[in-house]
Amino acid sequence: MISRYTHPEMGRIWEEQNEFQKLLDVEIYACEAMAEIGQIPKEAVEVIKAKAAFTVERIREIERETNHDIIAFVSAVAENVGEEAKYIHMGLTSSDVKDTALAIMMKEAADILLADLHKLKEAIFKRAAEHKYTPMIGRTHGIHAEPLTFGLKLALWLGEVDRNIARLERVKETISVGKLSGAVGTYANIDPRIEEYVCRRAGLKRADLATQVIQRDRHAEYLTTMAIIASSLDKFATELRNLQRTDIREVEEYFAKGQKGSSAMPHKRNPITNERIAGLARVVRGNALAALENVALWHERDITHSSVERVILPDSTILLDYMLRKLTNIVEKLLVYPEAMLANLNKTDGLIYSQRILLAIVDKGVARDTAYRWVQRNAMAKWEQGKSFKEGILNDPDIRQYLSAEEITGLFDYQYFLRHVDMIMARFGL
Repeated sequence: MISRYTHPEMGRIWEEQNEFQKLLDVEIYACEAMAEIGQIPKEAVEVIKAKAAFTVERIREIERETNHDIIAFVSAVAENVGEEAKYIHMGLTSSDVKDTALAIMMKEAADILLADLHKLKEAIFKRAAEHKYTPMIGRTHGIHAEPLTFGLKLALWLGEVDRNIARLERVKETISVGKLSGAVGTYANIDPRIEEYVCRRAGLKRADLATQVIQRDRHAEYLTTMAIIASSLDKFATELRNLQRTDIREVEEYFAKGQKGSSAMPHKRNPITNERIAGLARVVRGNALAALENVALWHERDITHSSVERVILPDSTILLDYMLRKLTNIVEKLLVYPEAMLANLNKTDGLIYSQRILLAIVDKGVARDTAYRWVQRNAMAKWEQGKSFKEGILNDPDIRQYLSAEEITGLFDYQYFLRHVDMIMARFGL
């Protein structure tokens, strides 16, 4: 199960013990606020803070009778507090406490994910610096295009990780919102000052207006942000899987001593962790769709969202935490084969220089369409008949009217394509 590989702090956030503790924290903050405005005795708050306690087992026992988790929670706490328990949950509705506590939990989960993203960024940065000048072939449509460097490929990922950090920071603010405004958000039975106090104590902003619940577009944005991050990880993992294919084998997921790749074929070294990341991204994206379905609730509230969130919020944060840490480990230990990259770069016998030759001919005054046909016919001879592309260009009478043998030979140099590497990498601090 994924949970046993999960960062313990992320798993702890979603444990029942922590969830009920967050509910109790909100209830106590509310009591403090009521005492501050003179609504309840300050002495009662001290008793509540000293005696308020619960066990998950007792809450579940009461819930079997009440069929309501928040009532069961309040009742379990009241058993320990005594007479002063009458001030707990006074004027509040269940979602006042539940949604505010949930916001605290989502904020804590976001902090862990942000730390994960920064670690992934650091790992990619180090490998990008290491392979800043390592030449490899760029591929479009899966076909060799023109040279770049492995460092540039990794720097591209750096930019995406940075955008994901920014996205998660923004959505952390979006979901860091509490509400204690009553059954339909009108503060009919609760002083607005209590909401202000509780949110301040909890490190949240208050919702400007809520119904019985905090509006679920916020939660949908949280889940869709996680889906975007998961999709980035899917993208990175898919690229590494492709580059590990036997017929490419430019990089390879670390294969530990004693590890086995196949129950049937002893030779196999499979990119199983990258495949796991790519697969789990589908789950996170599916959960985001469920979060979007939660936005539309009946009138001021129904509870169709509640059962869904009990699954998608823990699962998505736990999965994304796992995926980020796994990919960071992959990047740190990634086996890179520069010799294979260079061999693959040269695999087409120079077809990758076709654009340079085209532009050189055009630069001599030839119409682009004409120059294109001259270069393409030699390229097709390579593809279809296996003829040498370079020799074809050198022996093409039309092309030789404009380019000397020395000029043509000089065009077959991959270093030309890498002359701006320093400028590009500097944008990423590399």
